[in-house]
Amino acid sequence: MPKTYPLQLQVNTEPPRVMHIDLNSCFATVEQQARPLLRGRPLGVTNRKTKNACVVAASIEAKALGVKVGMPFSEAKMLAPDLILVETDPPKYHYVYQKLVRIMKSYSPDVTMKSIDEGIINFVGTGNVNKRGLEQIGFEIKDRLRDEVGSWMRCNVGIAPNRFLAKTAAGLHKPDGLDIIDHTNLRSTLSGLKLTDLTGIASRNEARLNAAGIYSPLQFLDAPSDLLRKRVFKSVCGEDWCSRLRGWEVDDFESAVRTVGRQYVLDEWQPTEEVLRARLSYLCETTAMKLRYKGLAARGVILYLMYANGDHWYERKIFGQPFFSNSDVLAKASLLFNRRPREDWVRMMSISCYNLVPSNMGQVSLLEEINRETWLTEAIDEINNQYGEFTITFATSLPAKSLVKQKIPFGSTRYFELLCNSS
Repeated sequence: MPKTYPLQLQVNTEPPRVMHIDLNSCFATVEQQARPLLRGRPLGVTNRKTKNACVVAASIEAKALGVKVGMPFSEAKMLAPDLILVETDPPKYHYVYQKLVRIMKSYSPDVTMKSIDEGIINFVGTGNVNKRGLEQIGFEIKDRLRDEVGSWMRCNVGIAPNRFLAKTAAGLHKPDGLDIIDHTNLRSTLSGLKLTDLTGIASRNEARLNAAGIYSPLQFLDAPSDLLRKRVFKSVCGEDWCSRLRGWEVDDFESAVRTVGRQYVLDEWQPTEEVLRARLSYLCETTAMKLRYKGLAARGVILYLMYANGDHWYERKIFGQPFFSNSDVLAKASLLFNRRPREDWVRMMSISCYNLVPSNMGQVSLLEEINRETWLTEAIDEINNQYGEFTITFATSLPAKSLVKQKIPFGSTRYFELLCNSS
């Protein structure tokens, strides 16, 4: 069904009914909550502690010293000499995630978790239940988070007429802020921001806007719909932005999954062929597991390698029939892996499945060979679910099992549920 927009595209003057909650420096703060000796100290969280460790989450204290997510630990240590590095602990984050969801759903049944540490409460239709103002409820949620999870937990709360402005409000005063954006302060709020402060506007979209003479969020707000649709974004996205900035809801949907994959930075400086294939086997196995958990099958595989000298290589291939089993993903990735350049040491490898389609695992095929593969895969999944992940696994994956830790996903929470439930 095509989207409809307000005829005049005026600013939405309805009372704000959307609340965005963002846990501050989530993983690092959870670690500080669990270990009081870490509180108030610069802290980095990584998926595994090695010489090549990368900071996947930084505490508020570390961020104040310039430490950023994605920064190598060696570089972060130069900015913050007292930086402490700890490994991720998914069960802790899962516990906090469940607590947060429970608190949010106590105010409205319409709750959407955008990631492990971010969620949205839609208060439309809850007027008789929540007779207090959303600002009061926001402060109450902050108090409940501290009371029910821990005294060190903090969150930002943003309140607005739509999801976009609520997220914008939640980012205005970190950490532990609470802000409201509505028709009365929309212009004054946007006047204090840069284009790249807006979610969805990175350098490429900023350049597009600049090319059309738009250099600030206020100019963006005042730009006519036709200009945004025809000249800037050259699609209906321009109309979406026109409505989004004015407080009308256009983002209340879940985007389709486009790729499923895993990547890994090698733990050895000069990995042998045996080591490389063990890591590849493990990545393929966990990628296939993610595919099945999402109810998907794939038609294509992409293999990406980065080498010690900075060069990178990738290859992709589309196959005739969709696949979802561990053995299929490994077999197809191995075809590409065999074609790789071998002039230098591999530093990082990534496997992704794309061209995704709904899985047909629940359907009985006319071909007995397909049925056997499906039933075998289901049996392996059931055994692993009951007795622990990788109870049945490839022999080639065993050397990597203790080294390649499950990463904490920053996007969809569906795989996070799988990760934690299988721990």
